[in-house]
Amino acid sequence: MKHFDYIILGAGASGLLLAYRIASDAFFDDTSILIIDKSSNKGNDRTWCFWEEGQGEWDDILEKSWSSVFFGSQTFSKTIDISPYRYKMIRSAAFYNKLWKKINQKSNIQFLEASIKDFQEKENVYVTTSKGDFTATKLFNSIPDLSYLKQKKYPVLQQHFVGWFVKTKTEIFDDTLATFMDFSVPQNGNTRFMYMLPIDKQTALFEYTLFSKDILQLSEYEAAIKDYLKEKSVSDFEILETEQGSIPMTSFKFSELNTSRVLNIGTAGGWTKASTGYTFRATSKHTKKITALLKQEKDVSKSLSKPKFWFYDLIFLDVLANYNASGAKLFSSLFKKTDVKTIFKFLDEESSLLEDLKIILSVPPKHFITSFFKRLF
Repeated sequence: MKHFDYIILGAGASGLLLAYRIASDAFFDDTSILIIDKSSNKGNDRTWCFWEEGQGEWDDILEKSWSSVFFGSQTFSKTIDISPYRYKMIRSAAFYNKLWKKINQKSNIQFLEASIKDFQEKENVYVTTSKGDFTATKLFNSIPDLSYLKQKKYPVLQQHFVGWFVKTKTEIFDDTLATFMDFSVPQNGNTRFMYMLPIDKQTALFEYTLFSKDILQLSEYEAAIKDYLKEKSVSDFEILETEQGSIPMTSFKFSELNTSRVLNIGTAGGWTKASTGYTFRATSKHTKKITALLKQEKDVSKSLSKPKFWFYDLIFLDVLANYNASGAKLFSSLFKKTDVKTIFKFLDEESSLLEDLKIILSVPPKHFITSFFKRLF
C-alpha cells in the first residue's frame, strides 16, 4: 500500500482549506499528502457568511459584504451599523477555485477521486477506498461519525434551511443592508427566522431557517419563503438558484473521537459553532492553528477546544432544545440589550469575562439558570 505523511478525507471546505494552508507553507514541501473525495468539483454547493473587521484573507473572492444588518422580531426590530465589522458572503465555487489553484501547484499533494469505505488506526492509519488502500502517518477526517446522534447526554438540534436566489425585474432591494435574522415569521412552536442577503438591487438570497430537532417537508420551507416574499411586496421574480441544508448543532465532545494520528475536522470535528451553526470562521482559524502545531510536531488532537465557550454553548442548546419556541424571545433580548460588536466577539470565542457577563445578563434568566444548575450538578 502506498504511504503518505498526511491523508485528508473529504474535499469540502475544511479538507481543502487545510490542504491550502499546507500548500502555502514551504515547510511542508517535502511532505506527501493525499486528498480523497468522490468529486473535486463541487461548484456552488454552499454559501458562507461571516463577520470580520477590516480587510480579510478572502476579500478577493467575496460575493458581497454589508456594513449594516437588520434584526427583526415581533417585540424588537433594529437596523444596526456593525462598523468596523462587515458581514461578508462567499459562494463556494469561488472559494474552491482559489484553494485548488494553490493546491494544484504542489507536486507533493495528490487528489484521488474515490469513495471512502473505511479507515482504521494501527501502527499507521489504514484507509480503504473504492480505488485501493493507502496508509498515512496522520489522517484528517471531515466525514462525520453520526454516532453522536444516538447519544442522550448532549442535545442535538439541526439548523435546517432552504434558500432561493431570486431576481426581480425592477430594482427593489436595498443592497446596503443584510437581514441577519427576522423572527417576524410564524414560529409554530420552534425557533424560525428569515435570512435575506441582497447581492444587488435586483438579486437577493432569501433563506428560511429553523433551529429545531425535526426536518420539514420541502413544501413547508417553500411556502414560508413565498409568504415572506409576498409580505415584502416581491412579486415579479424568477428563481435563479436554490440551496438546501442541515447543519448539526450540538455540544457533543467531538474532540474525544480524536487520537494522536486521527484528527476530525470541520463539522466532523465539532468546528460548527454549536449555538449558531456558523462554521466558516472557525474553519479558517483552526486550519491555521493545525499547520502551526504540525510544524512544531505537537499533538493537535485536544488543542482546538475552548472549555469556557463549550459550556456556554451547552447551556444555550439545553434551553433551545427544551424550550424551542423561546428562540425568538432569547435572540431579541440579546440584540436589544447588547452591543452587536460584543455579540460578534462572543460568538467568535474571543470575548473577555466581562463581555461574557454582558451576554449572560442580556438573556432571559429563568431557563438558563435551570439548565446551568442541572449541568453543574
